[in-house]
Amino acid sequence: MRSYLTVSGVAALLLFAGAGPAVADDGADRSFTIEDPRITESSGLAASRAHPGIYWTHNDSDDGPYVYAVDSRTGKTVATITMKGVGEPRDVEAISLGPDGDLYVGDIGDNLDGSWDHVWIYRFPEPKELKDATVRATQFDVKYADGPRNAEALMVHPKTGRVYIASKNEDGGGLYEGPAKLTTGAANVFRRVGEVPWVTDGAFSPDGKELVLRSYFSARGYVFENGRLGADHAVRAPIQRQAESVTYTADGSALMFGSEGEQSDVERVDVEDGAGGGTSPSRGGDSSASSAGAGSGGAGDVKGTTLTGVLVLAGIGFLVLMGRRRKGN
Repeated sequence: MRSYLTVSGVAALLLFAGAGPAVADDGADRSFTIEDPRITESSGLAASRAHPGIYWTHNDSDDGPYVYAVDSRTGKTVATITMKGVGEPRDVEAISLGPDGDLYVGDIGDNLDGSWDHVWIYRFPEPKELKDATVRATQFDVKYADGPRNAEALMVHPKTGRVYIASKNEDGGGLYEGPAKLTTGAANVFRRVGEVPWVTDGAFSPDGKELVLRSYFSARGYVFENGRLGADHAVRAPIQRQAESVTYTADGSALMFGSEGEQSDVERVDVEDGAGGGTSPSRGGDSSASSAGAGSGGAGDVKGTTLTGVLVLAGIGFLVLMGRRRKGN
């Protein structure tokens, strides 16, 4: 594992060497390192709209009902929120901010790929003050129309407020659309509305016209219109230790990519046209759009990009290994 982390770090440095993204004058929304020793499995990111430069995150499993506010200027945690009124979280994988000002936390992971007949979404208003607090959250039961599955990406549309989940499967997953409004007292059924590649997180642009989905070695952007996926293209993304999260900055000028691990890095990648919700993320590789809905073409492109990432890591790992052997001789 240690050698893999080292190789990933080298690869990330090579891919981003010389890049000097524009950031806010006060240093907010730049690349940063999460300093909190409690946050070792950051699995989701959401940019605050109430507090510029603040990013909400959480651990994966076995942590409890906690959400953390991290300042991108310092990497320090400035508030810890404890959710009450919910059960014991099982596998929290995603967080998203809705147009209602509420944070949506996705307890949607299932490492056994379909062992639980339902999962949960927790919702609570984004705090107006950044301080440690206990808040009452609403818990929603979630089921999929076509049966249980594993998922790590939950996205709330910034205009309609509808919740979407992307399932995780090496051979390709699905984009699931929730009901127009989540309700308590009965299961909220999510229905498959599109095909997607292997996904670890996703994010809507602030205007809701673009959906970005990431995996361990790549990312892809989709035109999003009338609740459906449109033409897609490759998005430049860093190679990280365990690529688990992505969010747009609040102004839509960049994407922030996060990773699991102690003192994990969050990397900024500017979108093509600077600030503004309607811009597209910087494209990598073949920028030509494929057919709508990320069918066989979209998924195939992503698998190719993933393979390239694996080959890059393998090549760098070989060089690192050879260098160590030479030092030992």
